[in-house]
Amino acid sequence: MRKSTAWVMAAACGLVVANNYYNQPLLVNFAHTFHVSEKAAGAVSALTQFGYALGMLVFLPLGDMLERRKLITVMLLLACAALVSTALSPSIGWLMVSGFAIGFTSIVPQLLTPFAAQLASPEERGSVVGIVMGGLLTGILLSRTIAGFVGAHWGWQAMYWIASAIMVCLVFVLGYLLPKGKPVYHGNYIDLMRSLLQLIKTQPVLRETSLVAALQFAAFSAFWTTLAFQVHSLPGAYGSDVAGLFGIVGVIGACAAPYAGKFSDRKSPRLAVMLSSIAFVLAYTIFGTGGQWLGGLIVGVMLLDLGMQSGHVSNMTRNFSLKSDAMSRLNTVYMVTRFLGGALGSVAGNWAWAQWRWTGVCSVGIVLSLCAIGVQLYFGRRQAVSLPAL
Repeated sequence: MRKSTAWVMAAACGLVVANNYYNQPLLVNFAHTFHVSEKAAGAVSALTQFGYALGMLVFLPLGDMLERRKLITVMLLLACAALVSTALSPSIGWLMVSGFAIGFTSIVPQLLTPFAAQLASPEERGSVVGIVMGGLLTGILLSRTIAGFVGAHWGWQAMYWIASAIMVCLVFVLGYLLPKGKPVYHGNYIDLMRSLLQLIKTQPVLRETSLVAALQFAAFSAFWTTLAFQVHSLPGAYGSDVAGLFGIVGVIGACAAPYAGKFSDRKSPRLAVMLSSIAFVLAYTIFGTGGQWLGGLIVGVMLLDLGMQSGHVSNMTRNFSLKSDAMSRLNTVYMVTRFLGGALGSVAGNWAWAQWRWTGVCSVGIVLSLCAIGVQLYFGRRQAVSLPAL
């Protein structure tokens, strides 16, 4: 496929996935606007993640069954409506429901990623997935920077009006530039959903990558859900603009995405995932020992986002090599599991902050990261046992 098409897909992934993360540096703003506790405001982030997981379960399998370009257009328009609803929120309850709706509808990046993998040749698949996922992570990280700045200067509602306009622009851009995606599954929706269970049953690699990704993303979300509270608790009592600036630091991790894809193509994607989990442990060790200073948080964020992106790209490279006629369904199982982990990580981080502040958050992150390593060692051992003796 043309690299220019891959870069367009990467940009679109970043712009749409950002919808799910604008809220994280704005949680303190939500609490002040609606006069609620930090814990109540933090629920907006968790509900958005749960909505994203459910939206992927409902819509992503359709990427194998329907023409992808039309499906992408419909989802962009629905995301636009959810963003407008958020901007108009009159209460914290409305904001929570609208946040869930944003996650439920902003699943276009997970339609574009298998689309890109399908268009790419096998020898360039890891590199192309790396480019697209680099755009996605850049969107996640810079969304926090942009939202923090907009929230501090023009109010958090302005961020959601801007995002809704971006969705309308993408409708026209992607409608013009993307090729048509031919359906590869011929059957009804019920049978399509049943086939997800068959994939889980017959693909041990998919089970491994999904569980590892869920644990990694849980650790990732626990940090980002509570970061705004932590920087606000520091002596400078920093606001959403400073919390958002950590997204720029994390772009270093996004820059590693194409290299992680190339490493997966040439070496071992499984090794890349193991190294990424080790990076998580190191990041949380730094957060725990140096998280009372901005410098310690900055170094930890670099490692955390490097681990997040390299592990995610390598996991997806492994998945997309399993069944070329089921890429959207493979991505459904993987991403739904991953974002359920992310949502639970947001809940765990929010709860740990309420109970034990930063020490609790760091403890949760280290435990989740060590569990990711344990899962990979378990599956690796089972794979070794199942191989015939030479």
